[in-house]
Amino acid sequence: MTVNAISDGSRSSRTPRYSSGGDWRLEALIDRLPLRVGGAVSYLLQPKSRWVRIPAGVLLIGGGLLSFLPILGVWMLPVGLALLAEDVPAFRSTRSKVLDWIERRRPQWLSPSSKPNKPS
Repeated sequence: MTVNAISDGSRSSRTPRYSSGGDWRLEALIDRLPLRVGGAVSYLLQPKSRWVRIPAGVLLIGGGLLSFLPILGVWMLPVGLALLAEDVPAFRSTRSKVLDWIERRRPQWLSPSSKPNKPS
């Protein structure tokens, strides 16, 4: 298994991300997140964070299924599935198909953001 370190020169304050998939589209989407959220996602994608990533993915999926409650929402479901895709091979093909769809239908989501994200 190879580990790819990807860092962006414009985001020197963020630590490099390590993703077992190494998909540039996923990295581009993470770069569009606010700095604090992007840092958390980067931490969860590191191989050493597996024991945090799996429970976080399961909890996010559960929160997505309970989206009728306040604070919880449907947005939690795809985020949880994307986190679990790092460890569950069956979810990787689905994540790849979703990223293919985004690349075809919403290419502006993969382009660098025009303004730097504000720290949250």
